[in-house]
Amino acid sequence: MINIQDLHIEEEIKSLFDFTFNIYSGNEVKDILSIPMASEEEILQRQQLLKGFLANRQILKDYSFYRFNLSEIYDFLENIFVGSVSAKKLRWKFMFSDKEREQKRGRLILLVRLFYAINKNYLCRIDTSLFPATYASELEEMKKFFAGFNLDRYETAFIKNKFRIRHMVELMMIITEKTAAGEVAAFWKRWFLFEAYQSVSNGIATHDFVFPVFDDGQFSLQEFYHPVLKNPVKNDLVARHQVILLTGPNMSGKSTMLKAVSLCVYLAHTGLAVPAKKAVMPFFSTISVAINLTDSIISGYSHFMSEIITLKNVLTEARSGARCFAVFDELFRGTNIEDSLEISTTTLKGLTHFPNSLFIISTHLHQLKNMEEIKTGKIYTCYIDCRLTDNIPAFSYTLKEGWSDLKLGRILFEKEGLNKMLDK
Repeated sequence: MINIQDLHIEEEIKSLFDFTFNIYSGNEVKDILSIPMASEEEILQRQQLLKGFLANRQILKDYSFYRFNLSEIYDFLENIFVGSVSAKKLRWKFMFSDKEREQKRGRLILLVRLFYAINKNYLCRIDTSLFPATYASELEEMKKFFAGFNLDRYETAFIKNKFRIRHMVELMMIITEKTAAGEVAAFWKRWFLFEAYQSVSNGIATHDFVFPVFDDGQFSLQEFYHPVLKNPVKNDLVARHQVILLTGPNMSGKSTMLKAVSLCVYLAHTGLAVPAKKAVMPFFSTISVAINLTDSIISGYSHFMSEIITLKNVLTEARSGARCFAVFDELFRGTNIEDSLEISTTTLKGLTHFPNSLFIISTHLHQLKNMEEIKTGKIYTCYIDCRLTDNIPAFSYTLKEGWSDLKLGRILFEKEGLNKMLDK
């Protein structure tokens, strides 16, 4: 089960990795970010693939081309007629139709020039030994595709201004044959994915993200942060137990902290690097992030019922033996405080029965501090620091071990003069 809509991957995170030049490669980046890997082995495979691009970064750092050229070539190849076309018919058509000849000539020149530049400047120069064998073979297939065009021959003809009708006929026959054999469709798929991986690796290098290490017995993040913040505060988190309770006053940054941790976990499971200096975690088969749960008019669920359903889904997975990572922001805030305190206590105690999972929950229920599991350290507590100076809060956004009893509601209420405004 993957429940990560509250991380806003497409709206906020995709742009950190998307440096593509066309919508097709951009969609591949979206797919990479949308589909986590099914196993630790697959994650490590993708990590190695991206590391291959990073190791070839000096060669690929100037990778670019005119977007218009790509669009022209893509439309041209996608609309090639693969019926019974002979070289003789093509030759006659080009000889006696100026319009047909010039239209095809322009597109063929664009195709050869672009393919020649991509192949010579990038594909033929990168070290394929730095990639996993499965992807290295994909790169070799792209090279074979380009080799089948005899690009050097036609590039030389352009340079010498000797690109003739016979060259056009030869190229059209090559294209027709490759299209009929399915090579063109396979090439586009490989190329767009190549550009997506190159783009993602560019994002990783640009933002100085780090690849996580997977370890079943450890969860730790060093200097992690939310990457969309301008000047983020970097924090450390070590999960000493499977249940972490986060406290802190309103506006202290609890929700952002939960998103930052969750984002590290999710990106790690897509095989990407994460916004941290160092990250170690187990492989989670279930990832559920519930931070912005709202009432659903369409489904008829209230906020509280949405929390209940989300928790039930996570528990169903955990009871089936899945290793779960689940985050709940102010769990059960959708009901009255008496109910919330009672069922929160039951929930926290119950979650300690799943030692292979990790649950991070933020709360405003200060009474939970009296739980035996918290007093004895069975539930790990941490808080986001905030100091008061002359009743003015100073938010440090720093994560610390322990518990925060600071309450800002009344202070902010009075600071804004609402007491006087409500006084008769």
